[in-house]
Amino acid sequence: MRKASLKRTTRETDIALSLNIDGKGRYKISTGIRFFDHMLELFAHHGAFDLELKAKGDLDVDQHHTVEDVGIALGQAFAEALGGKRGILRAGYFVMPMDETLALAAVDFSGRTAAVIDTKVKTRLVGDLQSELLFDFFEGFARGAHANVHARILYGRSNHHKIEAIFKAFARALRAACWRDRQMARLLPSTKGLL
Repeated sequence: MRKASLKRTTRETDIALSLNIDGKGRYKISTGIRFFDHMLELFAHHGAFDLELKAKGDLDVDQHHTVEDVGIALGQAFAEALGGKRGILRAGYFVMPMDETLALAAVDFSGRTAAVIDTKVKTRLVGDLQSELLFDFFEGFARGAHANVHARILYGRSNHHKIEAIFKAFARALRAACWRDRQMARLLPSTKGLL
């Protein structure tokens, strides 16, 4: 079982997280931002990751620190759970329809950090989540996991559906990238010999 538990505490946030990549999609999540909780619940379910996450942040100031730091901690948990990365596919992508919306996500555990995110969400809030912070979450994940994360909405009408589709696509892309390939069981998925 590929698991990780971590605690990340700063002056702005206090996060406790446990992750099982080879889980059954069970979750227990509390960040103080209900729409964000809902997206992380979808993420765990659609990736079949077991995820327990409790985050307390300075929400009286802004949501930024909480959302970004959750992304960083989640990325760190994936990096820890994957260990040396031998035998994984390393990269994965998924195209996710959500009613009238279509989202694309791609992930590469390359050891290098990059995030390119285009949500096409134009409203300030979706539910109680500040929508501009979606970039900060995915960029934080990329930094924590030392990965490339690309996510974009190709088209859509509902802002709720756009964000939901991106989180579902991201979960499925991660699931594919983490997949263990028997044929590559002893191989590090890099010709450089280092990830």
